Amino acid sequence: MYKCLDCQHELTQKDIEKRIICPYCSSRIVAKSRPSQPKLVKAR
Repeated sequence: MYKCLDCQHELTQKDIEKRIICPYCSSRIVAKSRPSQPKLVKAR
């Protein structure tokens, strides 16, 4: 999943398949979304 940093729409890989441009606002600033829950890592 990806997220447009201008309009905050969630995008899929298929949405930005050919070009990395948001189909909703035509912004070129797209980032990968972070998971809703953090990953737990065991400390030594």
